[in-house]
Amino acid sequence: MSNHVYKQIELVGSSTVSTDDAIAQAIARASETLRNIDWFEVTEVRGHVENGKIAHWQVGIKLGMRLES
Repeated sequence: MSNHVYKQIELVGSSTVSTDDAIAQAIARASETLRNIDWFEVTEVRGHVENGKIAHWQVGIKLGMRLES
């Protein structure tokens, strides 16, 4: 295995559908402007409640991007 160095950023994805969708939305958006995204880590999960039901999810994630040589 090669030695790699990573840069890490934090994002919050949002979705009315699910936590998985919130994560996917954040990664998809980041992928539009960032290169070499290799991994993610969920750091927090929260949501908004309206009328006793979940209105939307917010998921905090860290993304690891491999630095280019």
